[in-house]
Amino acid sequence: MNGTTPSPTGNTASDIRADHWVLRLAPRALRPYCRLARFDRPIGVWLLLFPGWWSIALGDAAMPAAAPSWLLYLYFGIGALLMRAAGCTVNDILDRDFDGRVARTADRPLPSGEVSLLQAGLFLLALLLTSFVILLQMNALTILLGAASLLLVFPYPLMKRITYWPQAWLGLTFSWGALIGWTAVTGGFGWPPALLYLGGIAWTLGYDTIYAHQDKEDDALIGVKSTALRLGAATKPWLLGFYGLATTLFGLAGFAAGLAWPFWIGLGVVALHLLWQVVDLKMDTPTDCLAKFKSNRFTGWLLLAGILAGSPWLHGWLGVHP
Repeated sequence: MNGTTPSPTGNTASDIRADHWVLRLAPRALRPYCRLARFDRPIGVWLLLFPGWWSIALGDAAMPAAAPSWLLYLYFGIGALLMRAAGCTVNDILDRDFDGRVARTADRPLPSGEVSLLQAGLFLLALLLTSFVILLQMNALTILLGAASLLLVFPYPLMKRITYWPQAWLGLTFSWGALIGWTAVTGGFGWPPALLYLGGIAWTLGYDTIYAHQDKEDDALIGVKSTALRLGAATKPWLLGFYGLATTLFGLAGFAAGLAWPFWIGLGVVALHLLWQVVDLKMDTPTDCLAKFKSNRFTGWLLLAGILAGSPWLHGWLGVHP
């Protein structure tokens, strides 16, 4: 992406891909909103979605007599797409001045003037209202928790002005699905979603620190903070700690949910993948940081596969007894 596919204005440092199929297929009038919502960069949707899907799978595993909650997977998928778009819009509204001073983000719709502040605000309102309609399809506790997530979404863009650990706040926000996936299935709380949520925070600290290394020079110049700047050359040992803690907490969540032995095989593959990210990471090469960051999509699929493989309902359906 960076430096390989020019943006519509020809800025080779931009994170906008002019040739992305979403932008090619969308009507011209909607393309700026697609870019504002990052529909052309779906990795953020996956990273927001997976904690919710993991939690749904854990909830189903804890209630093997019930049918799997397939409809919830669809609701959470649509919700993640919309809420990630809403989060990006909030971020761009608050960061429009900063974004205009960073080469990678200068062509985004707000700093470039393609979308006005009023238009972005109306777009945000439409996203939030549609997300709320989806949330209303779930039980009361899940509706309450889902609405409470906005208390994390809106302050997030301000964290980089306040602390060198905005990635921790992102973890609180992006991992919220680990709580509401479980409540959507079971109607209550439990240790598995709590442990999964904490693991998601640690996982986010890892992958978003890698992502932040792309912008560390520009961030230092304009005065915004990140774990990449805070940890610097010592980043890799910290990444090992973040990912090691995440893997441990994911394992404890699976144990608390009563998952069978195939789960541990999946978790082992997750651990190896995360270890590869750290060992092979080239922190001073933005394209490699972006590639390692995006590879966390596979982390999500691997852990989901492990949870499903260790679920009692699946073994009953297949007629096997692990």
